[in-house]
Amino acid sequence: MPMIKRRIFTWLTGLCLLVLLPAFQASAQVPAELPPTQVVQTESDSPDDQAIESRIKAIFSEIDSLKNVDVDVREGVVTLSGGVSNSAAALRATEIAGRLVGVVTVEDKIDRTLDIEGNVTPLVDTFNARLKSYYRALPLLGLGLALFLVISLAGHMLASWMWLWRRVLRNPFLAELVSQAVRVASIAVALVLALSLVGATALMGTIIGGVGVLGIAIGFAVRDSLENYISSIMLSLRQPFRANEHVVIDEHEGKVVRLTSRATVLMTLDGNHLRIPNAVVFKAVILNYSRNPERRFEFDLGVDAEDDPIAAMTLGLDTLHTLPFVLKQPDASAFIQTVGDSNIVLRFQGWVDQTRSDYFKARGLAISATKDALEAGGFTLPEPIYRLRFDGPADAGRIAKGLGGNLPPRRKTITPQPPADIETQDVAPDLNIDKKVDEERAEAKETDLLDSGRPVE
Repeated sequence: MPMIKRRIFTWLTGLCLLVLLPAFQASAQVPAELPPTQVVQTESDSPDDQAIESRIKAIFSEIDSLKNVDVDVREGVVTLSGGVSNSAAALRATEIAGRLVGVVTVEDKIDRTLDIEGNVTPLVDTFNARLKSYYRALPLLGLGLALFLVISLAGHMLASWMWLWRRVLRNPFLAELVSQAVRVASIAVALVLALSLVGATALMGTIIGGVGVLGIAIGFAVRDSLENYISSIMLSLRQPFRANEHVVIDEHEGKVVRLTSRATVLMTLDGNHLRIPNAVVFKAVILNYSRNPERRFEFDLGVDAEDDPIAAMTLGLDTLHTLPFVLKQPDASAFIQTVGDSNIVLRFQGWVDQTRSDYFKARGLAISATKDALEAGGFTLPEPIYRLRFDGPADAGRIAKGLGGNLPPRRKTITPQPPADIETQDVAPDLNIDKKVDEERAEAKETDLLDSGRPVE
């Protein structure tokens, strides 16, 4: 309980400070210099108290709200008494009295009656006056409304001519963007002209300022969305890929389905849909496998450290040349990748045409054929090796005989032949993903921004 009471006291103290702080600041400020007031002359050049009193009474008699105010003037001091309906009328009376020549000061002893009639009547009169002014302005307001509707309708009709914008811009996304811009611009022009016609220039300035501030706030709030929107425009203008192309966008790989105003849709090689925001696509590193149909594959095979790596590379290349799916141009190649403690790693490279052969199938068959050829040629592929150390000279033949046999021949010369079953192996491209992409594009309801007529980067 003491802690709760302490918190309540703290809150109340803070609230009192917040309420009293403006008053303290106002009292601490230096009063600004007031503009000079208009001086009301009395009838005589040398006014006396009677003349001042008569003049003030005459003025108050012409003002309905001040008719009940009594005036008494002595030695230039004006004393106002009586009753008025509100403080505004009393303040008006003191201001009028203080403007006469010869008045030293004004004593306000007026009673604020706060009667209903005296306070409601001015409001009713003001409301009636405004209604009359609005009634007189009805023709002008009607003309302004008609002007607004005509210009807005004309802009809407112009924006709805999508065939015109698509023919001019040759891009559906830009055509839609320009159409919306024309519609918004027509409404803005119509509003400005209508307000200028009815003379509401101050309101027009307020609206324009408010729209500017609101636009800045919205711009900061939807910064990511605007970045994605601008990226969509740039991708639709300079397209980095076509539909059904095999691409890698950063770490995402798949076939391109479509490019929308918000995202790029891929179908992964597993048959799943993948949506990537266009802001990411625009800034990403894009690898396109379909742009060049010729693609190089490579693989590593190791041979024993005592084998001849040049002979192994020659045998491997001769084997690759016998494979029907390996291109003759560009030619296959091989080189020594690394030399280890007990083996030599050879890297083989070959080229395939992706329009006629599946990359992964062709690479797998090339590895199998090259491995079999090296083993048939007597080359030893890497395997766990154990070194035995003998203190005296060792007879290799006797050791081999003790192990149950003779040492295998190092290698034999063979003529590379294609594997017997190579013709039966299917290396045709896998078209299942392509068929799925075509089906998706045929059934798509979203606008596709990919256009074969646009330039490709």
